[in-house]
Amino acid sequence: MEKGVLELAELLRLENVEKTFKYGIVFGFKFKALDRVSLQLGQKPTIYALAGESGSGKTTLARVILRMLKPDSGRVLYKGREVYSLRGNELKWFRSEVQAVFQNPYASFNPLRRVYSYLLDTAMQLGGVRDEREAEELIEKTLLSVGLNPEDVKGKYPSQFSGGQLQRVAIARTLISRPKLIVADEPVSMLDASLRASILEIFKRLKENMGISFLYITHDLSTAYYISDEITIMLRGWIIEKGPVEKVLGEPLHPYTTALLESLAEPDLEKRAKWLNRVELGGIEEKEFVAGGCRYRHRCPLAFEKCSQEPPMVFVKDRGVYVKCWLYA
Repeated sequence: MEKGVLELAELLRLENVEKTFKYGIVFGFKFKALDRVSLQLGQKPTIYALAGESGSGKTTLARVILRMLKPDSGRVLYKGREVYSLRGNELKWFRSEVQAVFQNPYASFNPLRRVYSYLLDTAMQLGGVRDEREAEELIEKTLLSVGLNPEDVKGKYPSQFSGGQLQRVAIARTLISRPKLIVADEPVSMLDASLRASILEIFKRLKENMGISFLYITHDLSTAYYISDEITIMLRGWIIEKGPVEKVLGEPLHPYTTALLESLAEPDLEKRAKWLNRVELGGIEEKEFVAGGCRYRHRCPLAFEKCSQEPPMVFVKDRGVYVKCWLYA
């Protein structure tokens, strides 16, 4: 595909991305945190969820996309340009168009520095303004767009904000450069339920009104279903199911996706005994990373002989759903 055509068709493209780490210091083992990961985001504004339990590779993938962690192999393309080949003005362009919101807003700001100074620096460096007056106008407009009064932000340190308020400031900071893609890594996991809803509503509004796409990284399938258009489920560095969110979570194909859904407690006391006995999801386990065949076979209730012999292939099901499982051979 020619570069110009690719720019029109895709915002982000990952091709067979791999990243290997060593787990443990002395008697550790090497494992692929990302194993031939491929995904695409089109130019149409979308919220794309990346879900899975801890150790699935979600945050590693986010860091690769953000140029924080170079992959061992594979390609990361943004608007047709290889991300890790960008230099000079092209790199500045990438950093203005691709922004990030992280899990802990307090970790994003120096506790001894006033928050407004971060916004001012971002506006002057990436906001395309000519002077401080224009920068302050841009900051005011941006803070209002996320439901904050600029006068309530000026002069304050991070400790003087609630978690929800500071996460809104962090979102405003990303918006100053007028991004096209925001990578949001567990952005609401440290907030209570009411604040989670307000932040997710901001994301939906930014997608609709400003044409911003989001890569929403989460372990919470309920918020993924609420906010997302498409979803990818990850397991031990693999993509094991992806497609439209209503299909993947409404009619799950992979046994792991089903287990994730069954791990959600239902607010029904009559079903308490049932969900207390549901599948337990594991942490980082050596045997799953180094297992021959399918990495989920040790926990899978439907595993059969072939699952221990060969890694599963990816099969395409109806309505654009992809599943990596021998059940669909």
